[in-house]
Amino acid sequence: MKRHVLRLCVLLLLVLIGTLSYLGLRGWRFLHEAPESNGREVFFDVLPGARLGTVAHQLFDAGLITDEKAFILLARFYQEHNKLKAGRFALHTGWLPEAVLKTLVHGKPVLYRITLPEGLTLWQTAKLLEEQGFVKASAFLSVVTDPAFLRHCGIPLPSAEGFLMPDTYLLKKYEEVEETEAAAEATTQQSAERKQATRIGRRLVDNFWARAESLWPDKTRPKDADLKRLVILASIVEKETALESERARVAGVYTNRLAKNMLLQADPTVIYGLGPTFSGRLLYRHLDDRKNPYNTYQLPGLPPGPICSFGMSALKAAISPESHQFFYFVADSNGKGHVFSRTLEEHNKAVQKYRQSKK
Repeated sequence: MKRHVLRLCVLLLLVLIGTLSYLGLRGWRFLHEAPESNGREVFFDVLPGARLGTVAHQLFDAGLITDEKAFILLARFYQEHNKLKAGRFALHTGWLPEAVLKTLVHGKPVLYRITLPEGLTLWQTAKLLEEQGFVKASAFLSVVTDPAFLRHCGIPLPSAEGFLMPDTYLLKKYEEVEETEAAAEATTQQSAERKQATRIGRRLVDNFWARAESLWPDKTRPKDADLKRLVILASIVEKETALESERARVAGVYTNRLAKNMLLQADPTVIYGLGPTFSGRLLYRHLDDRKNPYNTYQLPGLPPGPICSFGMSALKAAISPESHQFFYFVADSNGKGHVFSRTLEEHNKAVQKYRQSKK
């Protein structure tokens, strides 16, 4: 009996030694052997807030590491498992895992991710880009209102408002662009700022044209007059409702009002005309102000230009508004969408119900 126990202990010891030897060899190879001998450059994206396990899996799929779990252990060993930076990094399949980890934690991304949501005004877009270090807001605003820039981009309006496509972008930070250009040539700070603003402005506008291409009637870009009408209407629709399901209906309301030569009476246009410093509630004196060129309570037709950047669903609604007999709408008292009315009497009842619900 004792002999059997001794044999079992020896066997277990051999298994343990074998397992440790295997794990040790596997760990040594992971740390000292790159995935590829010659290697190749790979651009790798880390999303904001990405978990280490997700990143490790993506690194493995990209051929940048040979073992997901070992990479996670390595990051935890160095206590850098929660220090990954967001952005696009230039990595290499010929690197050892420690070099990959250090680059993701301490290295500079070649590109950084930024999301521009729907509904931002031109000046809000400029502010967000500056806050995240991509461009000086003043330089950006100067570029996207420059007639030469607008002609180059095919924009028949005084600014690029409405053409700065909401999307998620990978861009270079301004400081890094400035350093690169300073090393290449003697560039003044002002010209470097403008070059960066022009790059980003064109990137946003080019994205707009690319995304809108499939939506244009007959698959051809509309003439200037039609283009103005569509982008202005789309921007109003974007501001009036966040529900994609009712955007074509909202577009139909304004189309009906224009056909009857009725005032649009759109609050968002009035707010836009009050400028970037306005905050708070609209008052009767704002609605009575005829000096505001975007006051659709006083001035007939569409406002002079778009009032925000809009998504493609708003543009689609402007191109193909719903055919109906509604001329009015107000927020639903339950907070879900809007109530649409055919007559002023119906509309007044809906407004009264909404106000009562607020009380």
